[in-house]
Amino acid sequence: MEENWDTIADWYASQLSTGSPMHGFARDVLLAALPQDMSGARVVDLGCGEGIVTRAVAARGATVTGVDPTKRLVEHARSIERATPCGVTYAVDDGTVLTTLEDSSADWVTAGLSLNNIPDLEAAVRSVRRVLAPGGQLVFTIPHPCFEAPHASWVDTDDGMSRRLIGDYLIEGFWRSDNPSGVRRGGNQHRTVSRYLMALINHRFVIELVAEPQPDRRLIDQQPHRAGLPPFLVVRSRRV
Repeated sequence: MEENWDTIADWYASQLSTGSPMHGFARDVLLAALPQDMSGARVVDLGCGEGIVTRAVAARGATVTGVDPTKRLVEHARSIERATPCGVTYAVDDGTVLTTLEDSSADWVTAGLSLNNIPDLEAAVRSVRRVLAPGGQLVFTIPHPCFEAPHASWVDTDDGMSRRLIGDYLIEGFWRSDNPSGVRRGGNQHRTVSRYLMALINHRFVIELVAEPQPDRRLIDQQPHRAGLPPFLVVRSRRV
């Protein structure tokens, strides 16, 4: 049976609950693109999963709504909220339409490793624009489209180093990793860097930040071969 987010939801939530250096790093690089004090800000966390980013943003004082199309992940998020309340509201919703959210109802939209799971990027950016108030900002992370391209792999070289063998960067579309312990075995939408940036430009967003953060010590200690390459791309843009 092919995996999807419904079938891996419990496994994914368990990975995060026990402490995943990769996902902790992904959360922290997204947070680094946000203000430290978000008191009074209205935030939508798009593709919230079990709430790893949602809770961190709420801790900065924001009023946060987390949305995700995977019912089981939202159940995990709500369970954590009941156990340790931080004032977050969660909803099951499709990122391409965001039917549970009103026009101009958010000052920020965060999307941590979620736009790469949405089949229709243009529809998602259009919906984000609708939900954001004028001047509102979208901050997202995605697996780095170049270094995490479909079928990329690690190879050992004669100098004793591990090098990244880049996969099918220019071939866009849905693909499924064959890594039995990886998130993308549930499927992933691969797009080039330019595809993401042009989607923002086409929907009248001004790009304010593009970053490729170096892995932190936690991640390098777990996966030393990743020390020289950024696993994620971070983008912040403003609706005009």
